[in-house]
Amino acid sequence: MNKVLNGKVALVTGGSRGIGAASAMALAAQGANVAISYTANPDKADGVVAALRALGVKAVAFQADQGRPEQATELVAEVIQAFGKLDILVANAGAFEAGDSIHGDTSVFDRMRAVNVDGAIATIRAAGKVIGEHGRIIAMASVAVTRVGVPGLADYAASKAALVGYVKGVARDLGPKGITVNALGIGPVETDMNPNVGDFAAFLTSTTALGRYGQPDEIGAVVAFLASPAAGFITGCVVPVDGGVSA
Repeated sequence: MNKVLNGKVALVTGGSRGIGAASAMALAAQGANVAISYTANPDKADGVVAALRALGVKAVAFQADQGRPEQATELVAEVIQAFGKLDILVANAGAFEAGDSIHGDTSVFDRMRAVNVDGAIATIRAAGKVIGEHGRIIAMASVAVTRVGVPGLADYAASKAALVGYVKGVARDLGPKGITVNALGIGPVETDMNPNVGDFAAFLTSTTALGRYGQPDEIGAVVAFLASPAAGFITGCVVPVDGGVSA
């Protein structure tokens, strides 16, 4: 079987669990060597690295907190030192917290902005300086950018909307090098941060056309496609992977 990412090097931030881990596995299944970053759980990161290596690729985990944007340059430098280059960035690490955006604690928005906006942008900026021609940058946004649909998500939606604006701009900046930059508009996906249990999960399920939560490997499959040569004419887009929430 031809693995279309053979010889490529990918960095997946927040790659120790959930959508990040699934994205790392999808890239490795197509032959990419993969670096993942994690914030606080080295055991989980080591487990993902072992699973990646079992697919026959080189894999390394690096500790980095995307909520501290100054660490982005160091993280990318560590990837270059370990692998010699960088071809694909998946800016997956993110923060989510629902709450009253009018009367709630503004520190909630400050944290989401630090991770979802400042940290993600710093990582994209650092990677954009070293990714070679025809590279790929993929950021994790949300269907909430275009359809919030439920109270309590204004701060989260704002943080992801800012990221989408940056993605669209960077797609223009990096286009001359053949580097594509896209975001995923993700709907409800079953992870440990968003378990498919309880009344809120039932409500989210009801907002989808398919009547179910997505699975992390379904997001990973789209990441692998956008990282592939087949997606070379797709850039500056928000690709909906939301089970029909936006339908």
